This record gives sequence, structure tokens and C-alpha cells, in this order.
Amino acid sequence: MIHHEEWRPVAVWSHYWNMNSVAAVCAGLDCGSAVSARDSEEASKRPVWRISSDCFQSGSALKNCLPFDGDNNQSHEFICSDSVRLVQGTNRCSGRLEVKTNQSWSSVCEKDFDLQDAEVVCREISCGPPSVHQGALYGEAEAPVGSREFLCEGSESALLKCSSRKSSGRNSCSPGQAVGLTCSDNIRLVGEASRCAGRLEMIHHEEWRPVAVWSHYWDMNSVAAVCAKLDCGSAVSARDSKEASKRPVWRIRSDCFQSGSALKNCLPYDEISDQSLEFICSDSVRLVQGTNRCSGRLEVKTDQSWSSVCEKDFDLHYAEVVCREIGCGSPSVHQGALYGEAEAPVGSREFLCEGSESALLNCSSRKSSGRNSCSPGQAVGLTCSDNIRLVGEASRCAGRLEMKHQEEWRPVDVYYSYWNMNSVAAVCAGLDCGSAVSARDSEEASKRPVWRISSDCFQSGSALKNCLPFDGDNNQSHEFICSGLLVEPLIFLSSSTDGVSTGRKQGSELLIGSNFSIICSIRPQYEGGSFQLIFSTSNYTQNQTLPAVNHSALFLFSAAGHAHQGTYRCVYHVYVFSYNFSSISQPLNLTVSGKLMESIRKSSASVSASPTALIIRTGCRPAGPGETRSLDQKTTIMMKDPELKAA
Repeated sequence: MIHHEEWRPVAVWSHYWNMNSVAAVCAGLDCGSAVSARDSEEASKRPVWRISSDCFQSGSALKNCLPFDGDNNQSHEFICSDSVRLVQGTNRCSGRLEVKTNQSWSSVCEKDFDLQDAEVVCREISCGPPSVHQGALYGEAEAPVGSREFLCEGSESALLKCSSRKSSGRNSCSPGQAVGLTCSDNIRLVGEASRCAGRLEMIHHEEWRPVAVWSHYWDMNSVAAVCAKLDCGSAVSARDSKEASKRPVWRIRSDCFQSGSALKNCLPYDEISDQSLEFICSDSVRLVQGTNRCSGRLEVKTDQSWSSVCEKDFDLHYAEVVCREIGCGSPSVHQGALYGEAEAPVGSREFLCEGSESALLNCSSRKSSGRNSCSPGQAVGLTCSDNIRLVGEASRCAGRLEMKHQEEWRPVDVYYSYWNMNSVAAVCAGLDCGSAVSARDSEEASKRPVWRISSDCFQSGSALKNCLPFDGDNNQSHEFICSGLLVEPLIFLSSSTDGVSTGRKQGSELLIGSNFSIICSIRPQYEGGSFQLIFSTSNYTQNQTLPAVNHSALFLFSAAGHAHQGTYRCVYHVYVFSYNFSSISQPLNLTVSGKLMESIRKSSASVSASPTALIIRTGCRPAGPGETRSLDQKTTIMMKDPELKAA
């Protein structure tokens, strides 16, 4: 690059180069498509112009980047195709084909181009073999359509090395017939019986090698991108594997995935390593248009095509099989039209799973009896639950963090960077446990198997279910506490006439003048605590607190009156783990009806009309739901009816 009237090599800092960056350089030099790039080390440092590769990521041309003075012993060497390029495509391996002759670019007529010619072009620009080549794929040709017919055998290294002849039908070829070309991905999975499982390999410089990753991390979203590119369904799992000896690999940055780039656009580097990546894709099922890899509209692959599944042909057993097959937690929701309309035809296959099968296509099936009655709006959507949990405490929202991977629950160990409260909050939110309260590391006496993850996965905003765990061992565990520590307390109404009813009903009704009680209880988690009974109307709110005895409290009332009409709620308070926690019940809406009994009117003639007047007396604790009578609770609260006043 020339800057301040001085030519110097260019060195890049911050982020990374990828093939899109190289393509920008080639285009700026009018040199066709990007073929390859590599870094090379020199013996000594010399002055360079240092730029940020962010400049490329923003879509800027290299001439617009701002260089800084520096010194470096590294240089960047690029190869451009010079004579061919693909333009207006979705990535560097697709677009309308243009050929450079006599320093000008022209499109190629569809009838002058065949599969063997396409194979040469895809190889020349370091992409995979051609998957599609036809006219008008990528817009109308702006340059004139060429009059040259290529006669490649398919093994040539460049299109202009092929034989050619003047096209016989020059006048019959319109711009709309300019050939568009899509080269397939330059990746594959090898070493297993299925093409959708095995070691990840990439072709670069016409050589297939295993892929090794440096900088940052892989996550399941990255794996899902590979599976999707190979038309292999949903991502199931991935792992790093070590080999006995080192061999040549193509090393790439996982940043390339995080930026949303396709693997074909990543820039591999030549290196020796003993590390490889092994992926497993589901092959036959996938979830599409979901919020993460464990949710979406279900599609099943049969005869090399994907089709949705009708809601009426799918039940909980099938959902359990699918969630297990794609390495996610158990199903939490499955219903029609959860994730958009089905573009593919809804399948006519009814599955007959028992729930224990390892894959959906291992289930029995039969042709659906109601094919014509199933519309795209009834295509089943599926949400699988998280593969994380907190264990070791009385609450599911507190304890040691564990993850399920490869059907095994293990503690989670974090490497690289750190946990922070945002990370903990992501765990709590993923478990529907409220907000983060605290977290701590604890040491164990001996090491045991763990799933090791990178905390970078959290820093990128990803859910823990999308993190990619690795096999390891450690004596450290991470213990979290979330605000949703307590289960919801229950509220019950008990009266002398109606027996016991719960606050989960929309409303309860009492006969005026009858005795009644409100019972607050909670499933045993922690000892002690207290219950606060909150009574509210449109005009006022009042409350009373009693200690929790045997995880419950009893609030007694005499002579129900209209002042008792309103909404009652129980709030349980407890102090554990050095924090105060509270949980509130569902509301109990109480109405009072019927005529005043004369005996009550007479006995209450001298009572104040204030609704807040309370009389405390002792009494036996009546039995709560499912309990025997207890004498533990002696405190009773009576609220006076304002209508019970002297005539």
C-alpha cells in the first residue's frame, strides 16, 4: 500500500482476514475472484502500514482504510484468479460468470458453457465442485455477452487454459442467458458410515486436510452452520480429538463463524497439528426458523428432500425422540404453527414412536390417513428444554451447575476468560429461575469428569445450550443462586359450610356470618420463615404476618361480612444463603353473600365499624389439605365486618 508517498507491506491487526477481505483486494485491483491468501514470516522486521481488518468487515475498500505506522516481520500474500470472476452472487463461490479478455470483462452465454467448464472455474477460484450452472441465476449481464464457446475437459487449472472456439450463435444469445454459477461447499465430514458425521475437512489449494481452530471457540451454532451447509439436518454434537502424531491441517479462526460468514469464506492457514474436529449432524431431522438450535418447525428428510410433519401425526413420544436425537433437553412445547408456515409440503407420514428410540426414523411409521386435511398452518413446531440444571440444594434454582452432553450429566468447568454476573444471569434465565443472586467456585476433594466450556460463549450472548462442551476433569464446581429460589406458596380457603377450596379457582364465595380461615402453605424446601397474608380491595390494603410452622400458617376469621370481600394472597419469606427470598401465591378472590342472621346482628351491635379492627384469640389449628389436625398454631386473626354495628 502507498501512504504518505511510500510503498510498504500491509500488516493487519484486530480481528482477522477472510476470503471476503481478499476478494475486496482482488476486485480493487481488477484481478477477478479471490483464490487464496497466506501469511509469511520474514527474517527481520521492517516498516509496514498497519490496518485493521475491521475496515474490510464494514465493506470498505482497502483504499479507504486508514493505515498506521508500524513495523512487522509478517506479510500477506494473495492470489487472485485474474481471468475469471463471479459477480452479484451471495458469496464468493457464486455469481454470474465473467471472463477477462483483452483487459475487459464479459459474461458467458449459457449455451457455450457446460459442466466440465464449470468444474474448471470452481477449481480455479478455490471453491468446491459446481452444484448449479444456468442462465440468469444472478441478474442480467451488464457487460456484453461473450461470443466464445469453451471446450474444457474438466481437469484444467484455469478456464483460459481450455480450448475454445468462436460461438456459432453470437446473435442469438441475450444478456438474460448469461450463465450463473454456484460452486458447492469446500467442506466435508469423513471417517464415519454417514456423510453427516466424522472429522471435518476442508479443501484449499486443491488439497483436503482436517480443520483445526485457533482463537476464541466453537459453539453449537458454529456446528449447526456446518451441518446446514452439508444439508445434514440439525447439529447433534462436536468434540476435539487428539491424534498420535501431527500432520498438515488447515487452521481457521472460529471468529469466522461468529461473524456470520460461511466456512467457504474463512481463510485457512497452513499448519501442522495433532488436533481435529469431529462433528455429528442429525442427518434426517432438523428444526428450522426457531430462536435457537433446540427450537423450530420440525422437518424430516426422506428421499433427499425435507418436509414438515403434521401436528396430528406427532405426539409427546415423538417429541422426546427428536429432542434426544439433536442433543437437546426434553420437549417442553410441541404444537402446530409455532414457528411460521411450512414452505415444504407437510409430510403424509405418521410416526409411531415409543419414546425410547435414538432417532425419529428408527420409529415405526405408516402413511397418514388424513393427508388432504393437513394444512401448512398445522405443521408441528417443537421446543426442547435446556440441557442445564442446578443440583445439590432444596431448590432447582440453586446449586451446582451441570450440563447434559452426549446423554451424560456432568458438572460444568469454565476455561478461558471468566464468569461474571451476566453469565450467571443467562443461566438463571435459561432455567426460568428469575435473576442472578450470587455465584461461587467450590473445590472438591478429588477430580471427576466434567464438561469444559469457554465462558466466551456467554460473553457473545449465546445461551448455554449452544455452548460446545469438551471432555475434561477437574475438582472445581460452580454454584449459583437465582432469585426464583422458592416454589410458589399455596393459598386455601376453609369454611364451616364449604370445606376447603384453593386460591387457584377464579373465585370463592362465603355465606355471610359464617366462620372461615385462610391457610398458607408451601412445599418443604427450607425450615422456618414466615407467611404474610395480604388482603386488598379497590380502596385499601392490609396485611398480617405469622411464623411458618410445619411450612404453613393459619389465619382464622369469624362472622364473614362484606368487609371481608376482596383479594387475598400469601407471601412466604425466608432467609437462606445469606439472602432474603420471597414468593407470592396465586390470588384468592373472596365474595360474601346471604342475609345477616339476627343472632349475629344482636351480638355485634356494639362492635366498631372499622374494617381494620382485629381481635386475637387462641384456638386449635384446623387440618389443612391432606393433613391431620395440629395444635402447633395458636394464633388466630379475626377481622370485624363494618356492617356489624348497632341498629
